[in-house]
Amino acid sequence: MPKNKGKGGKNRKKGKGDGDGSTFKRELVLKEEGQEYGQVMKMLGNGRLEAQCFDGKKRICHIRGKMRKKVWVNVSDIVLLGLRAFQDAKADVILKYTADESRKLKSLGELPDSTSIVDTGSTAGKSCGDAEDDCAFDFEDI
Repeated sequence: MPKNKGKGGKNRKKGKGDGDGSTFKRELVLKEEGQEYGQVMKMLGNGRLEAQCFDGKKRICHIRGKMRKKVWVNVSDIVLLGLRAFQDAKADVILKYTADESRKLKSLGELPDSTSIVDTGSTAGKSCGDAEDDCAFDFEDI
């Protein structure tokens, strides 16, 4: 039998990153003709979601295949939508903005001031020691 000489399987070959946590800064993409900003209201499943566009309409949106299983879209994320000329009630998700990019768009005046930007990534690894108000136990009594 041959000896295993590799350092892992498929996931290692994909090159997802070197694990040091460094992220690169991408250029901020602004909307063009036929595009609109939107905020995700509800995930519908099957690669679809409901988004409230900043032109005042709710649209059913389809997550494009390039983004599926690579970019995870959550409720209250800000996304860039490609509008359909033949169906006004439907759109396609082109890009998901990070919380920092959303704040930058808001400061540039691209998004309305009433937009709430929620950073869902930073609260995932929170423990009881990080914030005293969130902790249900009082360890000094024990």
